Amino acid sequence: MLRSKRFEKLAEREVNKETFINEFHELGLIVMESPNDPTPTFRAVDGRVVEMDGRTVEEFDAIDRFIAAHSIDVAMAEKAMAMASSEIARLFVDINVPRREVMQVMGGCTPAKICEVMAELNVVEMMMAMQKMRQRKKPANQAHVTNWKENPALLAADAAEAGMRGFAEAETTVRVSRSAPFSALALLVGSQVGRPGVMTQISVEEALNLRLALKGLATYAETLSVYGTIPSFLDGDDTPWSKGILASAYASRGVKSRFTSGSGSEALMGYGLGFSMLYLEVRCILMVKGAGSQGVQNGSISCIALPESLPNGVRGVMAENLVAASLGLEVAAGNDALASHSSMRKTAKLMLQFLPGTDFVTSGHSVMPRKDNLFGGGCFDAEDMDDWLVIQRDMQVDAGLVPVREDEVLTVRRKAAKALQAVYEEMSFPPISDEEVDAATTAFSSDDMPDRDSVADLAAADTFLASDLTALDVVAALARTGYEDVAERVLEMQRQRVIGDYLHTSAIFDEDFNVLSAVNTPNDYQGPGTGYRVKGKLWDEIQTLPQALDPRQLVDDEAPDPDLELIPVGQAGAGSGDEVVIAVGPAFAIAMNKTLAELGHADVLANIVEGIESQGVKWRLVKVYHGADLADIGQTGAELSGSGIAIGLQSKGTALIHKKGLARLNNLELLSQAPNLTLESYRALGHNAACYATGRPAIPVPVKVDNTARLRLIVHTTLLHHREVNHIDEAKGPVEMKVEFK
Repeated sequence: MLRSKRFEKLAEREVNKETFINEFHELGLIVMESPNDPTPTFRAVDGRVVEMDGRTVEEFDAIDRFIAAHSIDVAMAEKAMAMASSEIARLFVDINVPRREVMQVMGGCTPAKICEVMAELNVVEMMMAMQKMRQRKKPANQAHVTNWKENPALLAADAAEAGMRGFAEAETTVRVSRSAPFSALALLVGSQVGRPGVMTQISVEEALNLRLALKGLATYAETLSVYGTIPSFLDGDDTPWSKGILASAYASRGVKSRFTSGSGSEALMGYGLGFSMLYLEVRCILMVKGAGSQGVQNGSISCIALPESLPNGVRGVMAENLVAASLGLEVAAGNDALASHSSMRKTAKLMLQFLPGTDFVTSGHSVMPRKDNLFGGGCFDAEDMDDWLVIQRDMQVDAGLVPVREDEVLTVRRKAAKALQAVYEEMSFPPISDEEVDAATTAFSSDDMPDRDSVADLAAADTFLASDLTALDVVAALARTGYEDVAERVLEMQRQRVIGDYLHTSAIFDEDFNVLSAVNTPNDYQGPGTGYRVKGKLWDEIQTLPQALDPRQLVDDEAPDPDLELIPVGQAGAGSGDEVVIAVGPAFAIAMNKTLAELGHADVLANIVEGIESQGVKWRLVKVYHGADLADIGQTGAELSGSGIAIGLQSKGTALIHKKGLARLNNLELLSQAPNLTLESYRALGHNAACYATGRPAIPVPVKVDNTARLRLIVHTTLLHHREVNHIDEAKGPVEMKVEFK
């Protein structure tokens, strides 16, 4: 079969490692607008819902009954359901309509009506809407902190780095469930070293999760899963009511909780029942609201590859995030499980939440490499941190992270590992060695950590879980061993549970343990100039990347070449014979001494000269002061050359061969990509110029094309060329120079 080589290459692209399918609504493999989705209807009698989305109360399943009883604002429903879905959709993007008004209307909508409204919005409109509907004014981010060896010192160090990088929450999970108590302890201690007020949780079986929370080792939970069909619920041996009771158990002990749902879970479990993924997810979100939870982790989460295999997949995921926000819930917006092999596709999906901001832009950005992520591999990992920070800087956006310096990170990582080491010793847990502390301070992954006695660790963890020891004992151990500041922070987290303010919707802490929530810092966006803006101290912090160069230094620093001296002889005049003029820019060897390829000016000039002399041709050097344009430099040299042939050379290394009589922008040869030039290139350029001067044939110097050179070096090019431009003297004619190689 005849194949296109371009199509063969396309088939090897990362995006084509993924599976794409057409819609199959009978199995629930459709993201939005399934033909099986019900038509919106609503009827209430004496404040009691008796019909919803084409089903009477006698036909309601358990999810319908829960939603009808606890999730629909019956007083608002008559007005909301009478409005055209397109009219409600316009409320989302109308900057004159406040968030509260949109929430009131959405509170009276049934699941099918909500799906109709979302179908009216494209992704750009959804992003505009999310900017307004996000509950808390300031966006934030959540970290994943795990490692394959479940080494506590590394967990503590990574948690500390997460806090320092700006994460408001940190979540861990375990490879072996019995490790949970020590993993939760390491996360709690480490996070408070990194930044006061970081909330932590451990994702394990719900009863164990609650036990750890009661011990004070966790301050929030998001493992309360709900599903949009009854068979899916039965697989988990749960109901909407049992989930609501569990959420109340957390709240009664001062533990913040979110539910978890997401498009595709029911289809994955075999119980999509022909409905669209969005319709079933809207049912989940309404259950979350009815259960009284402050928020939801949604965005398809671990099922993300399933909706993404279908048309509308990413739009549907954005729609579920928006629905949750519009119903008054905190949104942890997914972007945690690996969404694509394609970096371009993965980032495109992220931008839907990154740019408008959600309460938590990810439900877990890994602070470790992917191989250490026990959540099944992250969408964004330790290697992506700098990309994330640069995109924030590019867009003047706050997506929850701040730049950090290497020395500062090493300091907090060591302190966290040492603090946990002290706790282990004080509480008679299996010791953390100094070797582990050193390794955790600088580790890339758990491969860099020594092995521990896992049998002893698990036995001690079992004993700790069964004992009466709590976070207060951890506080005491920290205080007794010289870590009073960390002890105070861990204690303050316990005090905040008693106060309970952080149980409000979308609550996080700032560094002074002030609660920021939808209650005291509500999102007030209503168009340009309103709402949350990245400015002031935070903007200074975001834009000051550690790797950012000081442009003044590159522009202002004088850098004469120590290996080359150019001595003015006098005003350059016209030459004679078969000479080649080498015309250089005004900063050559005076204010600059290297090309973009890091080649010294002395070496470059020596190789050009060697190439010319190899053909028995004479040369002279002329410095052009009146301009810095390469074509102008080369043409000026050609006008002065006895043979009419000149080499033009900018100080940054770009070069050409010019001929008298040619238009300025025409030339014989151009070596435009200075970063790719070698000394051999310049020698060949000299050789060819001598050939042109004597009428001999020459093969043009081959030029390597590097499409990344501009991307890598355009800033250096700009700043170095400014240095050249700064030495222009328009009133000064070309000067012939005597050359001395030192």
